[in-house]
Amino acid sequence: MTQSDTAKPDAQRIVSSSHLVSEKAAELSEVEYGLIVAGNAFGKWMVKAMATAVAEAGITFRGGTDLAVLDILCLHSVNHRARPKKLADICFKLNVDDSHTVNYALKKLLKAGLVSSEKHGKEVLYATTAAGIDLCLRYRGVREACLVDGFVAFDSSSGAELAEVARQLRMLSGLYDQAARSATNL
Repeated sequence: MTQSDTAKPDAQRIVSSSHLVSEKAAELSEVEYGLIVAGNAFGKWMVKAMATAVAEAGITFRGGTDLAVLDILCLHSVNHRARPKKLADICFKLNVDDSHTVNYALKKLLKAGLVSSEKHGKEVLYATTAAGIDLCLRYRGVREACLVDGFVAFDSSSGAELAEVARQLRMLSGLYDQAARSATNL
């Protein structure tokens, strides 16, 4: 059986934009749609889980603004390994080119009292406060209660399947990063 014998017809493909389906790599459009849906679902999950953690902690934000996806990612990134982080390090870790958006998220977290900043020469280092650490732990509790058991059932082979998914996602991000660099030279 050849690859063309087992390939799905375009009408059966689940894609976001049929005009982008390539004859050379039709599966890529299916993967991209999966990334879109998964990315949006993950973002929705983070916002809802953090809103629950915020409510448990009894935190109220001035102006009633909840934490957005990038705010949450920045908080967890700053809290990672309990070491102060520079803006550039946070941007690099999150693969965000626009440092202004990360800087805005950090200002929001500073105003909420979830992170602190300290100037070292020309660099500003950010660290989580006790309230920020508590909120990260509450988020973890919500994650454990609502998400982890589902993943244990999903991946019955001691995490090997999810580890492979994670590896493939990192490879895909590298391909997309390289393609983004190439696109600037066209």
